[in-house]
This record gives sequence, C-alpha cells and structure tokens, in this order.
Amino acid sequence: MAELAEQSGAFIRPYFGKRDLAVELKADLTPVTEADRGAEKLMREMIATTFPTHGVIGEEFGTERPDAEFVWVLDPIDGTKSFTHGVPLFGTLIGLLHRGLPVLGCIHQPVLNELLVGDNVTATLNGKPAHVRGPREWSEVTLLTSDPVTAAKAPGFAALAEKAKLVRTWGDCYGYLLVATGRADVMYDPIMNLWDIAALVPVIRGAGGLITDQRGKAPYPATSIVASSDSTVHRTVISALSA
Repeated sequence: MAELAEQSGAFIRPYFGKRDLAVELKADLTPVTEADRGAEKLMREMIATTFPTHGVIGEEFGTERPDAEFVWVLDPIDGTKSFTHGVPLFGTLIGLLHRGLPVLGCIHQPVLNELLVGDNVTATLNGKPAHVRGPREWSEVTLLTSDPVTAAKAPGFAALAEKAKLVRTWGDCYGYLLVATGRADVMYDPIMNLWDIAALVPVIRGAGGLITDQRGKAPYPATSIVASSDSTVHRTVISALSA
C-alpha cells in the first residue's frame, strides 16, 4: 500500500497547480483529469503484477474480480475539484477488502507528503502513531464537511453547525485525515461512493475514532459517512441527522 501511495503520488504531483490542466466532465458531471486516470492505471498495473488474483474497484476504470478474496478499492484523487483549483485538500484513497470487509486503508496527500495508514486497530501518520483527540463538549467541536450546500439539506445539520465551535469545508478525504490525527472532531459527507469509503474505515477506527453512515449503521458499504473522535460526539451527530 505504501508503494502504491508513493508511486501514484509521484505521478500526480507534477499536475498539481498546472494552469493548463485539462479538466473533463464525466457522465455524472464530476470532473476528471489525466492525473486521476493515469494514477489509477498505474496502481492497477502494480496490483496486477504483484497480486494477479486480487480484485480491483476503482473510480475511473470500474471493477475487476469483485468476488476475489482480496479486493483493492482505489480513488486516485479524492477531491478533484480542489485539485483542479490548486487547493491541497485532496488525496489518494487506497483501501483493501478481505472477503468484502475493509481491513487496511490509507489517505495519501502527495503535495504535503502526508501518508496516513490504518488497519482498524492502529493508525500511523508518516510512521508515527496517529490518534483522534478524544472527548469534547459540542461547543468545542470542529465540524467539517465537503459540500456545505449538500450538507445543509440534511435534517439537523444546521443545528449542529450553529452550536459547534468551528465549521469548515476542509473536506473530502483530507477532512478524515484531520479527524484521525486529532485536528478536527467530526467529518460528515451525505453522499459517498464505495471508493470514497473503503480506505476511511480502517484509518478512522485505527486512530480510535468512530465511523458509520448518517443513520449510525455500518459504514461499508454505505452512501453517507460520519466520522467522529468520540462516542458522545458521534451520538449527537447521528441523533441530529436522524431527526
């Protein structure tokens, strides 16, 4: 996984901040670039060479052998909108499923050189232990989301935001990195795909945090995600969003 992150990061880095970077819109109207496609292609080739029996689920090139015992789940650039605007709040998500469950994951920010790896039990940032920051009163909470317009449509989100100490859109995968490393308390995304989630589960759990969908149910597979640093904080969020 570290090798996949290193090699994909080396591919992505030269594209960051390019004024003439070509951006296309996919069928779902989300952006994609040569960096997205090239990084995923590179990782797929590395996986096929080293683990030819493993499956792959990727955002850009679909699914191969989804019923394999081990399946890699790839999002080469999570936060492409930030990436194309020269904002470093993006990253590469690499997850590994064993019999359909996430057992290993990483968030790699290639510009800031941050590699966060988790295995559901422990997590490390650049090789050093990573931990959530633990219990806090809601009035002291830093609440993050990727898209405030979409989040605001969720029941209860406005009340959560009003009472939180700080609300910011330090979003996409970097928001989860901030929660797992003790720099924020809650990250919420009401719309998620499999490749957005698989890597996050082992990372957040490994750092001592909680991760579920917005109803408090299993995070993988799911279509929404809440990651929190503390069980009381997490219950507050789930209760509000389920109102």
